[in-house]
Amino acid sequence: MNWLYIVGIILFLLGLMFSIALHEIGHLVPAKIFGVKVTQYMVGFGSTAWSRRKGETEYGIKWIPFGGYIRMIGMLPPRPGDDPSKLRSTSTGPFQGLIDSAREAAQEEVRPGDEDRVFYRKKWWQKVIIMSGGPAMNFVLAFVFFSILLVGIGLPTLAPIVSPATETCVIPVSEHRTTCKPTDKPSPAAQAGMKAGDRIVSFDGQKIASWDDATRLIRSHGAGPAALGIVRDGKPMTLNVTLIAQDRPNLQDPKKIDKNVGYLGVRPTEVMQQQSIGQVPGYMGELMGRVAGSIVNLPQKMVGVWHAAFSGEARDPEGPVGVVGAGRLGGEILASDLSSTNKIAIFVNLLAGFNLAIGMFNLIPLLPLDGGHIAGGLWEGIKRAYARIMRRPEPAYVDIAKVLPLTYVIAFAMMIMAGLLVYADLVNPLTLTG
Repeated sequence: MNWLYIVGIILFLLGLMFSIALHEIGHLVPAKIFGVKVTQYMVGFGSTAWSRRKGETEYGIKWIPFGGYIRMIGMLPPRPGDDPSKLRSTSTGPFQGLIDSAREAAQEEVRPGDEDRVFYRKKWWQKVIIMSGGPAMNFVLAFVFFSILLVGIGLPTLAPIVSPATETCVIPVSEHRTTCKPTDKPSPAAQAGMKAGDRIVSFDGQKIASWDDATRLIRSHGAGPAALGIVRDGKPMTLNVTLIAQDRPNLQDPKKIDKNVGYLGVRPTEVMQQQSIGQVPGYMGELMGRVAGSIVNLPQKMVGVWHAAFSGEARDPEGPVGVVGAGRLGGEILASDLSSTNKIAIFVNLLAGFNLAIGMFNLIPLLPLDGGHIAGGLWEGIKRAYARIMRRPEPAYVDIAKVLPLTYVIAFAMMIMAGLLVYADLVNPLTLTG
């Protein structure tokens, strides 16, 4: 096996664990600021590989590197009639939360002096901030990674530069081929003497800044002569070209054909074009909409994963992928023949996308996800505000453990989906080529 493939998998897992570690720091820091006692901060789950205690908190790494959690005392209030010094135990992090939910009867003891340091007794807005800190950290990391991608590296963009892959002949669109035959007529670009590397800067006196500009002007011109401004080897030149009318695929829907549009006969060159920092939020916003749609359609998407795993159908490039599959993609990226710049760009985009997805998934208002605790805090705030307005006694703390039966159902479904994704990622993984 290619050693670069192994290195790529390791690098992705390290990046993922770094993201998880910062997610839990997003919970840890506000918890300590608001005076909640945090007994554990762990990256991973399962048996402890290494740990060290600093003050009242044990910091460590666990053997299974696919999760993390912090343990705050008193995340769930006592049951009515229970000893208030004995609280039900639970943690942040979906994996550890599932484990804690399964043994929900377990109790933790509140030591003398810690009565006001339990999570459930904090103000509702403090609870919301603490539990929102993890997803917020993922969004910050996604913004940082996307900024590195867009501003530092750039996005693949079609530039108005003649590609070496440009055909020198006119190939009818109905023939669906990319190589010239001896009987094919030379293209207008070839007749005018255009060469690979020529940058198109103007068309009939109108400036061209992008490939879209060039395509729009050439197509709308139709057949006939035109003056083409180019830059070759740093020198500006003007070429006289005679366009022909051709049937060409529609730019928005390639299945449709545009009749008798202007045709020059050149292909663009893909370049990495750096963007401004102001474009990062819009780029993230567009992806967040797509991720939200994927989350809503997750059950339907998992049907496709099932067919891919057990029927050999092709994996949906837009479908869900697990940690195993993403790790394999990381290995494939590093072992590929792509340029170093493209490898870094795809790798950074993969980490950014995972952070975005993790942050959004954790906001689903269901336990054991962070969103379940956030929803509980918001509901408590609404109840207390209503009681103040109506001059009623202050209501009791919201006990989110009441929805644990639903949590078990959600937990079971999550475990089934996680297992299915792991299996599909092993037997029929997504690849860079689809």
